[in-house]
Amino acid sequence: MAEAADTHSGLMDAIYRKQRHIYDLTRKYYLLGRDRMIDDLNVPPGGTVLEVACGTGRNLIQAADRYRDARFHGFDISAEMLKSAQATVTRKGLGDRIRLTRGDATDFDPEALFGIARFDRVFISYSVSMIPVWKEAIARSATVLEPGGELHVVDFGEQTRLPRWFGAGLRRWLAKFHVTPRGDLEAVMQAVADRHGGRLQFVSLYRDYARYGRVTMPDAQP
Repeated sequence: MAEAADTHSGLMDAIYRKQRHIYDLTRKYYLLGRDRMIDDLNVPPGGTVLEVACGTGRNLIQAADRYRDARFHGFDISAEMLKSAQATVTRKGLGDRIRLTRGDATDFDPEALFGIARFDRVFISYSVSMIPVWKEAIARSATVLEPGGELHVVDFGEQTRLPRWFGAGLRRWLAKFHVTPRGDLEAVMQAVADRHGGRLQFVSLYRDYARYGRVTMPDAQP
């Protein structure tokens, strides 16, 4: 597992060493559904939030602006992306509210990374399509939720209600960046919800350009 993580880390660093400088400027046009997810987080007052595979930190910064009394945490396997994330967080004066570190989405210990065992909200945005063992990443993320906590995942759909040429072209283009839409995302999230006694809400967005799921954990037993 460690060897696979090192290989994936090297690949991500190679992809983003230069791209990280223009990532947010270009991705805003086609990573659709991220802002809806942030609005839907509905973080409780004083709550804790974790972003798995946080990339440039764009989503954490947006969420920190939306939920001003919450505490935010993020990690990524790419040291190159974290350079951009930390620089932006520092420039915006959010270093006291957003903590960043390096970690592997499939095998992370939040207590070792941040000194926090569980979070009120965990989210993964357009990353499961790039993580080779993405099902493990979703399963692991669910285990670090507080009772009543929520796991939010948004990523590419199958483009089933878009023209065939569009879907085929998008897939070819995404493949250049080692991105693969996960057609069974809903089934995987449902299995995770069932395993923990939670419930899943899942929607297709923008004619199935994107898909968005939310697993809500059961409340603590009295």
